[in-house]
Amino acid sequence: MKIKVIHRWDVSPQEAIAIQERLGPGIIGQDKLGRVRYVAGLDIGFQEKNTITRAAVAVLTYPDLQLVEHIVDHRPTSFPYVPGLLSFREAPAALDALAKLEIRPDLLLCDGQGLAHPRRFGLACHIGLLADIPTVGVAKTRLIGQHEPVLESRGSWKPLWYEGEMVGAVLRTRTNVKPVYVSIGHRISLETAIEYVMACTPKYRLPETTRWAHRLASGQVRA
Repeated sequence: MKIKVIHRWDVSPQEAIAIQERLGPGIIGQDKLGRVRYVAGLDIGFQEKNTITRAAVAVLTYPDLQLVEHIVDHRPTSFPYVPGLLSFREAPAALDALAKLEIRPDLLLCDGQGLAHPRRFGLACHIGLLADIPTVGVAKTRLIGQHEPVLESRGSWKPLWYEGEMVGAVLRTRTNVKPVYVSIGHRISLETAIEYVMACTPKYRLPETTRWAHRLASGQVRA
């Protein structure tokens, strides 16, 4: 995969915020994706007391969700942990891994936020824009926003609101299990994002793409 190089990564937190604010308007919130034959998951782990970032990408066939390719890449961690700026800590290794894929995924699900971010530019947005790929953020926890209670049945969801804007959806992927927080990253609408997240979660709370990527990034399975 070809990755755009449009800014430096060795920046201060103040510069990182300015980059997010500059790039945010470039996010496309409509469906700009073709036939989805391959869907990928992305997850990040850390090694050696957080000094090494370990990025894992798992590519699965769609809709049968069979693993066909995976990449694990390592890179020195060069940005501090700053809430709201995690993409500057995690994206460099993630993009390195994506660049090494032989199969270009048609859709990428990221373990993190997309539009549901204080500056509407979470990890899924950052990755999607630089890799020019449809992306969705599927987060385990809420970063921002408020929502009404979600019914306990699988497939139920409620809008996630922040500052008067619907920035995502609180989605129940499994009956009587905690919901996930879905927000668009790039080149996809929220309605379509929800459909694909549900299609990728046939059994567990998290999408199969994310589960595979997490097992790789955390070292639970060998790359």
